[in-house]
Amino acid sequence: MNRGWIGLAIIVIIILAIGGWVAGTYNTLVALDQQVQSQWGTVESVYQRRADLIPNLVATVKGVANFEKSTYIAVANARAKVGQVTVNAGPNAYNNPAAFSQFEQAQAGLSSALARLLVVVENYPDLKANQNFLDLQSQLEGTENRIAVERRRYNEVAQQFNTTRLSFPTTIVAGFFGDRFNQKPYFKAQEGAQNAPKVNL
Repeated sequence: MNRGWIGLAIIVIIILAIGGWVAGTYNTLVALDQQVQSQWGTVESVYQRRADLIPNLVATVKGVANFEKSTYIAVANARAKVGQVTVNAGPNAYNNPAAFSQFEQAQAGLSSALARLLVVVENYPDLKANQNFLDLQSQLEGTENRIAVERRRYNEVAQQFNTTRLSFPTTIVAGFFGDRFNQKPYFKAQEGAQNAPKVNL
């Protein structure tokens, strides 16, 4: 009888230990996932700040320099595409590699259109002396720097999550929860980023 109770006690202890380990692993994954989610929100907010600056920048350029409409149209179309992709991707794009890739490509398209706008502006000395334009340009430069910083921070927390999630035996626990703990995609440098035109005018 004593041996039966001892055996049962050992089984209960093993079950509790395994249950405690699974709960601890789950909670660790939740905490890391929340860090990624929080950082993703910060990335979205700095991109939104850039999108909010663009209409003022374009209006200022239009007011001082009267050059080809195609440049304005390219910027407007790229900004609209970013808005559409952001809505379609939703707040969980960091959990969906395809949505994440669309988001990143749309932002890269907007960056490219802005770079073209700022390169064309170099032909207009009056615009480069306009205080309103200089203020907007400074805000845009600061926002671009902030985007780079927040993308790097996002990659750091995504790497921490992915490393933990892919470690054995944590990967077994993560597998029980389906898509809840998908690997997180990373921001990558745009093709030709090393040759991108500078914003400084």
